[in-house]
Amino acid sequence: MKIFVDSSNIDEIKIAASWHLADGVTTNPSTLGKLGKDPYIIVRQICQLISGPVSMQVTSNIKDEMVKEGKKIAKIAKNIIVKIPSTRDGLNAVYELSKSGIKVNATNLFTPAQALIASRNGAYFVSCWIGRSDDIYMDGLKLISDTKKIFDNYQIKTQIIAASVKDTKQIVAIAKAGIDIATIPFDVIEKITLHPMTDKTFDGFLNDWKANPALKKFPK
Repeated sequence: MKIFVDSSNIDEIKIAASWHLADGVTTNPSTLGKLGKDPYIIVRQICQLISGPVSMQVTSNIKDEMVKEGKKIAKIAKNIIVKIPSTRDGLNAVYELSKSGIKVNATNLFTPAQALIASRNGAYFVSCWIGRSDDIYMDGLKLISDTKKIFDNYQIKTQIIAASVKDTKQIVAIAKAGIDIATIPFDVIEKITLHPMTDKTFDGFLNDWKANPALKKFPK
């Protein structure tokens, strides 16, 4: 399973990359907007930092405007992916952009049917929102599992992204389901690299080692 960093923060992305946990990056209008900087400059910098796919989302809500903005985004870098929300206009924009050879990440997906339509329209990725599904009493794991089953049934090549991941338990569930990619916020990435019992037991081993009187006679 690949891990995409769900962040627009350059420093966070650099740290995740140093841990080899940044196969790609997903940004969104909220995280880019909160930086107070030119989003195109930020995304271009991310594309230079990360060799894998980097998603940037359109901010239009009408098909023709989405297509126009998507084509502008596609010029940022070779590894850019255009994110399109899976509204009715958005799904039509997915078709138009994909037809012109632009890789699209169909996002804001909450049903397997939406994922199926997006894949039929040529989406390169489909982002199924597992965390936000759970927030509104939907079953996020069933969403991605059903989507994968449908894609496997028809040998659909579109890659499934489990998005809006909230915690390490969801990451394990996503991996068990065989999903292609999880896009994970930096604070959750930090959590999966640490465990208090790992640190505690290792500290115990080191203390026992240092307490050995023989080591004092034969220092390193």
